[in-house]
Amino acid sequence: MKVTTRIQLSAMMFLQFFIWSVWYVTMSPYLREVLKCSPQEVGIAYTATGWAAFVSPFFVGMVADRFFAAQRIMAVLHFLGGLCMLGVSQARSFGTFFPLLLGHTLCFMPTLALANTLAMKQMEDPGKQFSRVAVFGTIGWIAAGQLLGLFGGRQISTPISFQLACGVSWLMGLYALTLPHTPPKAAGQRVTARDILGLDALSLLKDPSFAVFVVTAFLFCIPLNLYFSFTPSFLEDFQITNVAGTMTLGQFSEILFMVVMPWFLARLGIKWVFVLGMLGWSVRYLLFFLGYRQDALWPLYAGVALHGICYVFFFVLAYIYVDKKAPETIRTKAQGFIALVTLGLGFLVGGVVSGRVVQQFSFPAVEPTKFKLVRDATRLAVNDYVRWEVNGVPAFGRITALNTNVTSPTPVTATVEVFDRKAGKYHPSGKTQSLPVSALTKPMTRWGRVWALAAGAGLVLMVLFALVFQHKEQPKPLAAQPGPA
Repeated sequence: MKVTTRIQLSAMMFLQFFIWSVWYVTMSPYLREVLKCSPQEVGIAYTATGWAAFVSPFFVGMVADRFFAAQRIMAVLHFLGGLCMLGVSQARSFGTFFPLLLGHTLCFMPTLALANTLAMKQMEDPGKQFSRVAVFGTIGWIAAGQLLGLFGGRQISTPISFQLACGVSWLMGLYALTLPHTPPKAAGQRVTARDILGLDALSLLKDPSFAVFVVTAFLFCIPLNLYFSFTPSFLEDFQITNVAGTMTLGQFSEILFMVVMPWFLARLGIKWVFVLGMLGWSVRYLLFFLGYRQDALWPLYAGVALHGICYVFFFVLAYIYVDKKAPETIRTKAQGFIALVTLGLGFLVGGVVSGRVVQQFSFPAVEPTKFKLVRDATRLAVNDYVRWEVNGVPAFGRITALNTNVTSPTPVTATVEVFDRKAGKYHPSGKTQSLPVSALTKPMTRWGRVWALAAGAGLVLMVLFALVFQHKEQPKPLAAQPGPA
């Protein structure tokens, strides 16, 4: 592969994952703080990639791979995806936000497969050369987070991340037209839905160990979805303003564990490396639990930095296992099938469940035990839940109006609808009260319970997997022994 081609492909991977990262990480706190969405709505928003993971194989297999050159369809999809993201940046309600976000992901997700196809077509030895290009995707993800860090709190309080995603999508659309021509690889071939979904790989489920692996991978995607959907909001609750930059600690460790994974595989084998990856997720959640309980930041940073072992030893290893297990004739279909189970079905169910879990441990469903100071009164908005004290007794309510004076546009007082507690939950009382903004704090989700539940679910699945899963490692060939003279 020519040096110029390698540079072209590396830049393509950089832009691809920059687009994804720049909005994905900060979306959770943006939805909560700016659009005032409920945790359940936040969880639903993160199902957009899951829905797209279902539809993407059909589009790529039945349309892109049969009728269009890869670079041209990538250009069209990125232009359309950027247009949807422009709409996302201007949305003022979840009802408008989610359909536009879904439109973007439906355009974006197929470009991941198309980019891989385009890159491999230019390589003499994809097995050796692809990873050297793909690593620039991780670098692009990191770069997006570091760039957003320059905006401080604006990365959450404004739609800047979605605006950047829009602009870079259009840039990628233009850049795609300069990429090497890659004609459709399946032109003239008959393709069925069974082929696209990799359903021929269902025959592998007759093997009990493979069936256990697939079911475990799917179920484990449910608790791990809490990390992707709600860790940014959790960090923001602890006054970490550079959420996007902090989350890139995970990608730095991802690069490290990609390097050391062969060492672990050679010594522990697939089963125990996968168990180690599952344990990493539970340890991460326990660190988050510890940080919440002790109001300490170091466990939060440590939990994010564990992303290398969590991601590489779980997701990357899953593809390695399937590659070893599946016969060559259905290997590609088996990889598509495991992606559908985890990134598709797993993230769909995980997004819905994680949203409901966080909602159940948030005000007004529970009584909060921790609170956020309101450092900037302009960040308060109508419908925000707030807390104040009356003679040392905590009270809770919802802002119905913010009031300013003639000398300053900053809110000075707030009209608050008081909530009463009934049967363990809080309900509007119909009574209102005028309070100085300086007296208000914001109730925090009971994150300790959320992370404890996720850690417990992960540990249960890990133990069951370790007890049930069986995988015979292929013996290494013995060195040739000298024969008789």
